[in-house]
Amino acid sequence: MTIAARRAISAYVQTGVETGVPEADPHRLVLMLFEGAIAALADARVKLTGGDIPGRGKAISKAISIVESGLRASLDPGKGGEIAARLDSLYQYICARLLDANLRGQAQPLEEASSLLTELQEAWSGINAAQPQAAYA
Repeated sequence: MTIAARRAISAYVQTGVETGVPEADPHRLVLMLFEGAIAALADARVKLTGGDIPGRGKAISKAISIVESGLRASLDPGKGGEIAARLDSLYQYICARLLDANLRGQAQPLEEASSLLTELQEAWSGINAAQPQAAYA
């Protein structure tokens, strides 16, 4: 992928996030968090392949921040019960795998984290936005 293509994708993703947040309902906001984390992991894989260690670290840090400060922080254990507790554990695991990926410079933990987040995103997409989302605040 060329540098220009990467910049175009980055600009597209950033514009989409900036324009989508003000009008998004809570269901859509969670989907946007998944999208952002998955996009950051895709960027981390590109940086890993290209040998860009600082860029890889920045992309992984962004994904961790989205998972920790977005997805995990928005869980509501009072309403979500066991589902929220299991998601919390899974998010902790994902962050641990991402830290491992950055420390060891390996693609496999990035792929695993991306796969887990993609599965969660697909499940969340299947939920009707009109229904209450108990696991999240």
